[in-house]
Amino acid sequence: MQVTGNITIDSLMSLEAYSKYRKAHKSDVIAHRKLRTVALGEHISVQFESELSLRYQIQEMLRIEKIFEEEGIMQEIEAYVPLMPEGSNWKATMMIEYPDVNERKRELARLIGVEDRLFIEVEGHERVYAIADEDLDRESDEKTSAVHFVRFELNDAMKASVKAGALVKLGCDHTNYPAHVTISLDTMTSLAGDLK
Repeated sequence: MQVTGNITIDSLMSLEAYSKYRKAHKSDVIAHRKLRTVALGEHISVQFESELSLRYQIQEMLRIEKIFEEEGIMQEIEAYVPLMPEGSNWKATMMIEYPDVNERKRELARLIGVEDRLFIEVEGHERVYAIADEDLDRESDEKTSAVHFVRFELNDAMKASVKAGALVKLGCDHTNYPAHVTISLDTMTSLAGDLK
């Protein structure tokens, strides 16, 4: 899959070409996505997006919906490109997962605002809290959404520390979901590649 830093109609594969690519490379893309997914406690996972993950998602939507006309392709690109890291940030999909529907309903009500309490902490630096759901508000007075889109902005000193191998924590300090985890070295190696 062509990774260019700029997803355009011309850089995407035709449905036929993608079908062949998918058969040969689906397991590689799944491994890449798994590497960039961090579990935060038992019920929240954060999938850090990349050009590869976004290209794959766009191509999958085009395949599933059998979209081949320019207008439809542009709509898919416009839906996903805002999730592309820009060299000074990490962008991610945050998922709140409870298998039991009643528990999920109860917990989503208890977790209003959780997306704003998500943070990254680079060793030796202040916490950076997520900027959440810039495209639209995903919560109401009754509950939060099970899916949020978040962005973490890193300054130059933080980026230098990450590239030098500093430990990085992903955490949440919401009253009803306090959790933190040190991001693994393999995942950090992949995330460091997003920073310019």
